[in-house]
Amino acid sequence: MVDRFLTEERKIKLQHAVANSQLNAAIVLENVHDPHNIGAVLRSCDSVGIRDVFVLYNEDSENARKLSVGLNSSSGALKWVNVHFYDDTDSCMSEVRNRYKLIAGTHLSEESVSLYEMDLTSSVAFVFGNERDGISNNLKPYLDTNFIIPQFGMVQSLNISVACAVTVFEMARQRLQSGMYDPEFNPENSNHKNLYEGLIENHYNSLKSKTRV
Repeated sequence: MVDRFLTEERKIKLQHAVANSQLNAAIVLENVHDPHNIGAVLRSCDSVGIRDVFVLYNEDSENARKLSVGLNSSSGALKWVNVHFYDDTDSCMSEVRNRYKLIAGTHLSEESVSLYEMDLTSSVAFVFGNERDGISNNLKPYLDTNFIIPQFGMVQSLNISVACAVTVFEMARQRLQSGMYDPEFNPENSNHKNLYEGLIENHYNSLKSKTRV
């Protein structure tokens, strides 16, 4: 076990984070080019226990390779969240469909529902497009539902990272009320064990990369 380099306090904090992880929730980002926005999304995800973010570039796959490098300096949360890069919509959304029951996107339509009317305690993947174009027409058919974040000002637009933060914290609020947080870490639980070891390995690799000359 590579956790031997961690202090006891750090181990306890990491185990608490693992136990509170929401493994049946994820974020999908389509064609979001600003690494600072993605870094902010990662921090929001880590803070509510979301461990998987799917970053899809179906416009220009070269951007995915650039972002994979740029993200290393954009967010310390990268080592606590698994980022999956894709350049093909079907491959990405097929994996998301296999892992999550509901795929919900911020695509405005006549059928859109308020975020606050949704049940976010079940398996769900939230999809966000970029600010200029939103979710692409290629991805829209994969959505099960569309939602909006109610706004009451003159400018009916939110930065992608802000919209994501509002969404995941509403999920966290609902799940907190439903008693889905604060479980005990169980080393015999395979999900807990595998996630704990995976996050420690990410942390260890991050430390090694910082010490390279």
